[in-house]
Amino acid sequence: MADNDNKDSSTKDDVFDPTRRRFIKNTGFAVGGIAGGSLLGGLFTNQFSTDKGTKPATDENRAQLQEARTFFSRKEDFETLAAVTERIFPEDDQGPGAIELGVPYFIDKQLTGAWGINHDDYTKGPFEPQASDTHGPQEKLNRGEMFLNGLRRMQEISQEKNDEKFINLEGEQQDEILQSFESGDAKVKGMRSDSFFELLRTTTLEGVYADPAYGGNKDMQAWSMIEYPGPRMGWADEIENEDFISKEPQSLRQYQGGNV
Repeated sequence: MADNDNKDSSTKDDVFDPTRRRFIKNTGFAVGGIAGGSLLGGLFTNQFSTDKGTKPATDENRAQLQEARTFFSRKEDFETLAAVTERIFPEDDQGPGAIELGVPYFIDKQLTGAWGINHDDYTKGPFEPQASDTHGPQEKLNRGEMFLNGLRRMQEISQEKNDEKFINLEGEQQDEILQSFESGDAKVKGMRSDSFFELLRTTTLEGVYADPAYGGNKDMQAWSMIEYPGPRMGWADEIENEDFISKEPQSLRQYQGGNV
């Protein structure tokens, strides 16, 4: 879990600051609500089928399917991912952190699909990761490979500097490693470490605020924290109401009406 001692303290020299305020501010809250973009196009299909054929899903079998690794074969890699996402979006007095919200499983599911292999991206050379700060990713690696290389390099650095696994480090020690990635100082074969950090941070926030159908935002807790009501069919009967209207969030599953 996250070390929250330094949540409200920062200096102008800080590079990595795990507070929610900074992450939300830096992203312009662009991932609020139903996160957009190609990442969420990778929603895995047939997620509610069973060996007895497709049948109405229950909360129990949904949870069993979502809380199972489909991309990360090594438990150590997944544990590192979970610890990292929790440092990026830690539990605090406002609500749960990334682990409780299911973000590691969200990322795992996305990497399993087309998004993880950059299916819709231009993937021809030249590959010059260090060439430019302004022309987007130029790595030969796809997103799945970037995650594996990046997380394993974090583990290596943790062992080299602290003789401990990343998950066993204190929060401040984990932050030091994350800071070296965010600043680009860490060296990772085949990619820029700051490119990986940005991918990791963005994907974590998408997992926090995406519709629960995609595997994160468990029980819509993140939406509850920001009072986002979820997808609605319309607001015509309320748009001119002078009073502030607060609604309990509802997910795509509720919006589409079904347990099928």
